[in-house]
Amino acid sequence: MHNIEMIDSLLIDELAATETYSQVLKKLREEVSLGESDLLLPIYEAHKAAVSSLQTQIRELGGTPAKDSGVWGSWASLIQGGANVFGKQAALKVLQEGEKSGLGDYEKALLDQKLGSNIRTLILLKLLPAQHAHIDTLNQMMSSIAA
Repeated sequence: MHNIEMIDSLLIDELAATETYSQVLKKLREEVSLGESDLLLPIYEAHKAAVSSLQTQIRELGGTPAKDSGVWGSWASLIQGGANVFGKQAALKVLQEGEKSGLGDYEKALLDQKLGSNIRTLILLKLLPAQHAHIDTLNQMMSSIAA
């Protein structure tokens, strides 16, 4: 049960990420900033894949995965919506902070001695490296806008 709750918490983070990236990608398409959306789309897809992987882990443990991000997703969407109004730099900064928060949640999960080996392996080999890559991409994007 403990593993299911931990994984479900990570799933909710990933669901919030997919909702937030979807919102940003929609905004970029409206502004015809396709260059940025080309860089953000793979991150969005990676979060969707993480959602699927985490849902599978929960089902394998006999649990029922969360279907939406709940209050966290609403809060993330509200913050991102405000950032979108203030421009690309602000929107990217919010995405970056979300990625850093997700990274911290994965690192915290790995400290849990009761965490099962399957989810531990998934985090170490797939989810954690993806978070680092997302942060790097967002850093590069922010640097190119600032330049």
